[in-house]
Amino acid sequence: MALKATIFKAELQISDMDRNYYASHDLTIARHPSETDERMMLRILAFALHASEHLSFTKGISTDDEPDLWSKNLSGEIELWIELGQPDEKRVRKGCGRAKSVIVYSFAGNAGDIWWQQNRSKLERYSNLMVMAIAEAQRKTLTTLTHRTMKLQCTIQDGTVWLSDDSHNIEVTPTYLKRLD
Repeated sequence: MALKATIFKAELQISDMDRNYYASHDLTIARHPSETDERMMLRILAFALHASEHLSFTKGISTDDEPDLWSKNLSGEIELWIELGQPDEKRVRKGCGRAKSVIVYSFAGNAGDIWWQQNRSKLERYSNLMVMAIAEAQRKTLTTLTHRTMKLQCTIQDGTVWLSDDSHNIEVTPTYLKRLD
């Protein structure tokens, strides 16, 4: 029998001073059985960093045709394609061909560093691609916020993110490996 996704709910209040974006989002997150709390919290972090009324979670891990998050305009065109982890170059190329902008959040550390070294020359040619890394220590602390029902506050200023609940305050500063051209 196949395992089913675990459903998490998050009330996410965002104050993004870098983009002048202030909103509250009620999120329903389906965590695939093979997904860790760390990866799920990274999806929430990516949502907070790029939040808009059209940004949404996709089927993600369970499908090859969709990224982890995306934003589509009213005519159905993909404005933003967000991947987590170390996707192969073919998947990134597919996203760059289908979306106006593609962002990859790589997991910093040995595997992420090796992935970047192996793919950097291929990925540098995509002008609509941005690649960012999240340090391992910062990723791991995000899991302290994981609960089936979450009330999270997110403040973003000067590229630094503070994500907190009633008990914890986590600081995350993504590192740019490749900026949009």
